Amino acid sequence: MADGRTAPTVGQMVLGMRLRDLREAAGCSFAEAAAALSVNTTTVRRMEKAEVGLKPPYVEKLLKTYGIPENEITAFLELVDEANRPGWWQGFRDVLPSWFSLYVSLEGEASLIRAYEPHCVHGLLQTEEYARALLRTGFPNAGEEELGRRVALRMERQELLRRTDAPRLWVVLEEQVLRRHVGTPQVMRGQIDRLIESAALPHVTVQIIPFAAGAHPAMFGPFQLFRFEIPELPDIVYAESLSGAVYYDERRDTTVYLEALDRIGAQAAPARSTEALLGEIRKEF
Repeated sequence: MADGRTAPTVGQMVLGMRLRDLREAAGCSFAEAAAALSVNTTTVRRMEKAEVGLKPPYVEKLLKTYGIPENEITAFLELVDEANRPGWWQGFRDVLPSWFSLYVSLEGEASLIRAYEPHCVHGLLQTEEYARALLRTGFPNAGEEELGRRVALRMERQELLRRTDAPRLWVVLEEQVLRRHVGTPQVMRGQIDRLIESAALPHVTVQIIPFAAGAHPAMFGPFQLFRFEIPELPDIVYAESLSGAVYYDERRDTTVYLEALDRIGAQAAPARSTEALLGEIRKEF
């Protein structure tokens, strides 16, 4: 981010949206809110978009300006304090770029994660050995300590699938993902076994698009769609490149990706056949 700040947490994003809603409900303009804080309007706009940290004194002053009762202000400030606490992933800041820390925050709060992966197994479904081989290729200049940190971060992310309130994960993989050698044949066999185990979980769906399925509307690179039970948060799509990522939350954008996911899900082999397909591919390693 431009100011060197780490990406916002989901909690900060939600509270920013709530501040916007409260300001609008109070009939207060950006200029009036800014005047109450003795700042410019850009600062208020950035607070509402979670582009800057939420400072409790500023938030308290805004809430009073909007006519919020004292007891509600106290409760809101408690939420601010909670949202401002560093997420567990901040312990990996040495190997976690700011543009990806938002992804980890979204991943941890989502109730549904839908993903299209044309190149490699989804990070939440990778074995440690597969992840290490993949990251060694992606970061060829990394030493063993850095590589270990990157692997540890990926393994820590997978803990969310073991939670009692785990999100539903629905991944569509290209057949080439399973035939591309990452590491040794033993690593690939272990990875396919992990996919078979994961696909059997009630909250995980894995589909494979066979080569014979032909062209489809998602042939532009990997992407993921996050859906939340938090009312303020819309669907958010994450699309990654070599040097960064883009997050889409406008309905006109996310609808395009959602429709693409629905179409490739229909073109892919049914989920009930995933175990058999994986078993056949495993024999080749």
